[in-house]
Amino acid sequence: MADKLKITLVKSPIGAIPKHRATVKALGLTKMHKTVIMPDNDAIRGMVAKVSHLVKVEEA
Repeated sequence: MADKLKITLVKSPIGAIPKHRATVKALGLTKMHKTVIMPDNDAIRGMVAKVSHLVKVEEA
């Protein structure tokens, strides 16, 4: 596993349930096509799994 994940918001969370919107915000994704670099750990992987339909993940 890489030590960093590159997470990009590819779908708007406007129609998503409030928990998913909060997860996207907690990941630091505020606008469409914004990319953040996060550490690759179990907590981040779990957050990404919950909103996998809204984000694109790559190893950085």
